Amino acid sequence: MGSVPFGFILTKFFLKKDIRNIGSGSIGATNALRTGNKLLGYSTLILDILKAVITILIIKNYFVDYVFISSLSVFLGHIFPIWLKFKGGKGVATYVGILFCLNYFLGFIFIGIWFLIYLIFKFSSLASLIASLSIPIYQFYYDENQNYYFYIIMFILIFFTHRENIKRLINKTESKTKIY
Repeated sequence: MGSVPFGFILTKFFLKKDIRNIGSGSIGATNALRTGNKLLGYSTLILDILKAVITILIIKNYFVDYVFISSLSVFLGHIFPIWLKFKGGKGVATYVGILFCLNYFLGFIFIGIWFLIYLIFKFSSLASLIASLSIPIYQFYYDENQNYYFYIIMFILIFFTHRENIKRLINKTESKTKIY
């Protein structure tokens, strides 16, 4: 399920374009917004979130012991889809879906921090990185379940997928994203 490349499918179907040749080349929602079609960008965002939500809810109901490995699998499927030679999205929308399924409070923390950082700096990539880092930090200090190793792994993967964005942020060449 994680390997379904919604950004690629929607841009191919509606715009007759390959999203991998637009903007950052990512198949995710932020790059789908760069097509200039807001509906396409937001549809990609919703579908990338839902592919995690549907998968994790099924696992939580029938195979609860496998919820973390399934979450990781959906996420890895998104960033390394088999259909696109393992070149996918950056995983943020899929991670949001995972967070809301595992602990909706973590999902709201992520969204709140993402919007705060985005409103201040206007960089979606910076907002994603800081919001992703906030989750294992929160888990370490406030959650007695101690699942923070999972969230550290997820942050490392998001950091990995954003390495080019990080270089551009450091060099002050990262483009600001308009989400509205």
